[in-house]
Amino acid sequence: MKKGITTSALVATALLAGCGGSEEPPQTGIEPKIFTDSLFAVMNSDRANYTKLIVQRLGPNGADAIKPNEHWEDMEGSAPLPAQMFRYGAEGVADVTDAFSYSLQSLWPVNKQNAPKTEVEQEGLQFIADNPGQNFYGEETLGDTTYFTAVYPDVAVSPACTSCHNDHKDSPRSDFEIGEVMGGVVIRLPLPKS
Repeated sequence: MKKGITTSALVATALLAGCGGSEEPPQTGIEPKIFTDSLFAVMNSDRANYTKLIVQRLGPNGADAIKPNEHWEDMEGSAPLPAQMFRYGAEGVADVTDAFSYSLQSLWPVNKQNAPKTEVEQEGLQFIADNPGQNFYGEETLGDTTYFTAVYPDVAVSPACTSCHNDHKDSPRSDFEIGEVMGGVVIRLPLPKS
C-alpha cells in the first residue's frame, strides 16, 4: 500500500498554509489524492485494530461471553463484525456531511449490497486485486457531479477475517488467506464544478 503522507506532515502543511511571510498565496484546499489517502489511513487503522484487538479476542480463540456475529442485534452476547462497524461509520458520516462518502466493497461480497455498482468501482476493485499493495484512483460522473474516486485494498489482517469469509454460507470464495486482498475501501469525493 502506498503510504501517502504522514499525519504530522498533513498537519504541518495545513498549519504552514495559513502562515504569512512568503510571496505565494496561502494554499486553499487539499489535493483529492492526499485527502482520500489520509481518510483511508484513519479508516484502515480503525478497522484493523477493531479486528485484531476486539473481534479476534472475542471470536473462536477468545472469550465465551461475547461472540462477533452478523446477526448481533438479534442475539444475546454478540458484537458487530468489522464490516458492519465500518458500514455504521460510513452511515454516521453520511448523516453529517456530503463532503465525501466511503464504503467497503468486494468482487466477492458475502453481502450482495457490497458488490461494485459503477464501472469505476469495478475497475478499481479489479486493479487492487491484480496489483497487491497498490491503490486505484479515477474520476467518474454520477448524475451531474464529477467525483474523484479512490479504491484502497482491504486486506485480511487476522484469522477472524479469513475464517468468517471462508466459512460463510453466502461467500463466493472459501480460500482467502492472511494478507490477501478481500475487497476494497471506496472513497468518493465530489470535485468542484468548473
